[in-house]
Amino acid sequence: MSTIIPEFKPDLTPKEMLELGVFGGAYFADAPEAFKEFPKSWFTHAKLSPDGKPRATLNCFGVNASQPRSVWIEKGWIAKEDPLGWFQWYCRYTMGRRLPEEDARQIRRWHAIGRHISQLKQHCRPGDSTCRPRQRQAILHWAYDSRKM
Repeated sequence: MSTIIPEFKPDLTPKEMLELGVFGGAYFADAPEAFKEFPKSWFTHAKLSPDGKPRATLNCFGVNASQPRSVWIEKGWIAKEDPLGWFQWYCRYTMGRRLPEEDARQIRRWHAIGRHISQLKQHCRPGDSTCRPRQRQAILHWAYDSRKM
């Protein structure tokens, strides 16, 4: 995936994330237009909730690692350009949209997840996907492949 910001090198594409199972399969439940905005191939093997309600069982690590969108809004993590949050921004960035200030903000947030990666490396044996599953799932939500850690 080509980027204009060299330090932004996610491990996973949006399609791969959806296939692994993220956000309880319900990220786009409030925005069905997303299924038209992004390539159909992204959703072919995606783990999606049939009723739009988040299901931990659809997540790669089988646990819930998300806060409600109301918390995201309260903390100021949501920008008007991407009302669904970081993953919507990442999908649009992957498709080629560029908003320099917002891109820089979101990439700073992505980079900050490194503290969780450090904790996994410090407390878990390499390849032990049962160690800290909630933290692994949260890292996966940020396009880092926590299965490799």
